[in-house]
Amino acid sequence: MKAVFKAGAALAVLAMVVPADARSGGEHHAEVADGTTASDEAAKAEALAEAMRAAELWIEGQRQFRKIPAISAAVARGDETVWAQGFGTTDRAKTKPATPDTIYSICSISKLFTAIALMQQWEQGKVALDAPISEYLPWATLADDPRESVPVTLRGALTHSAGLPREADFPYWTGPDFPFPSQDQIRAKIASQVPLYPASTTWQYSNLGLTLVGETVEAVSGQPFADYVTANILDPLGLDDTRPGIPTGLYGGQMAVGWGALEPDGSRPQVALFDPAGITPAAGFSASVADLAKFAGWTLRLARSGEAEVLRASTLREMQRVHYVSPDWETSWGLGFAVRQEGGTTIVSHGGSCPGYRSALMIAPKEEMGVAVAMNAMDDPGTVARGIAALVKARGEAKPFDPVEGVSLSDYAGVYGGQPWGADYMIIPWAGGLTWLSPDANEPAKGMWRLRPLGEDRFRVVTDKGDERHEVVFERDRAGNVQAVRQHSNASPRLRGL
Repeated sequence: MKAVFKAGAALAVLAMVVPADARSGGEHHAEVADGTTASDEAAKAEALAEAMRAAELWIEGQRQFRKIPAISAAVARGDETVWAQGFGTTDRAKTKPATPDTIYSICSISKLFTAIALMQQWEQGKVALDAPISEYLPWATLADDPRESVPVTLRGALTHSAGLPREADFPYWTGPDFPFPSQDQIRAKIASQVPLYPASTTWQYSNLGLTLVGETVEAVSGQPFADYVTANILDPLGLDDTRPGIPTGLYGGQMAVGWGALEPDGSRPQVALFDPAGITPAAGFSASVADLAKFAGWTLRLARSGEAEVLRASTLREMQRVHYVSPDWETSWGLGFAVRQEGGTTIVSHGGSCPGYRSALMIAPKEEMGVAVAMNAMDDPGTVARGIAALVKARGEAKPFDPVEGVSLSDYAGVYGGQPWGADYMIIPWAGGLTWLSPDANEPAKGMWRLRPLGEDRFRVVTDKGDERHEVVFERDRAGNVQAVRQHSNASPRLRGL
């Protein structure tokens, strides 16, 4: 099943462009190879550190408010992972901490590996994208359909435009047992399935379609699908925690256990582990976010270097360009990748949603950035991915305030009381001043007002539009510790530090 998310232009600023006036005075600074200065690099590092610290605080808040047992997330920049973190716990006893190496079912992100496997066969001249799938899989012929249609092709399957049924005709999304069919069962049943639409007329997401792509890889390579993907994609890329299947021996250990949707009483039911069996090419892989970030880094490295590595760079470009646009122009798809442009930034992505797990991977090729999120509950990883990107964007765009002698911003950082009007909130250092962070907000960077230091525990509110507003004063106790913040004559207590 799928999860589509919209990062918008947030990823475009993940490159952490630092305004020129963030540099110190008129001093001369040595330039590095790309023309930036050492102070530029230091400012970028500081900005990224503040953004990721805000992301950590916000994600943990989201996890608690949404009662998500575990979330893991990672950010890639170029071919390096620049940040990765785990939140919450992964076992039934809720004692094992989540990490970037925690393994989750990544469900439909599996389709990216299957698409890459097929494109390797395409590079070798073993398949043609516009040939009928039945040319490679003689048994993959659906029931007669009186509607006129062009053939069902591999390109159609990769772009979800082949008119195929969404699923093989089995109830494998039905709990509590999730009875996934075997390869033999899928092959025996497909002849009785009727196309949903004539090919190339309607976008219809199809797990059956990508299952057939995986079957094609197996047929033309002469190897079992899992063996082929492991030997030709996962091993060469060093994705040691990614598998075409579920590692049952690691379940409850390195692999997180799954939980269901949130109940009215705030609980989540346990979800039994499933075996994706014959649907593995479409929805059966498992991985860590550390590996997903490494995968994102590989795509960025391949695009930048132009040197063949698992795929040719030109093949990856072909996969990441739009091959199908729906008639309403709302959905655009590459070969395996969802492709969309927002705010001038092209985002290639995929999401995953399987019983007990959800995940998201989004990549901005031009900006050379990627974000991976996985969780062991039926919630929205896209919200987390968008929030991470938005916080980095906001920090990258923030013009730093001039320092004020004697002001230590860390003195004011903490959790402040918001009751009864709202949830408790955080005040954090941000671009030479402070800012508010709401852990319960779905969009943590929306309307991000700031506090410019004036000295003597006084700050000036600056709106997200740059307008200066009222003064805010922090109050200290006799020991000199900040104990409250006061604005408009009303005080909010500082409950704890960060």
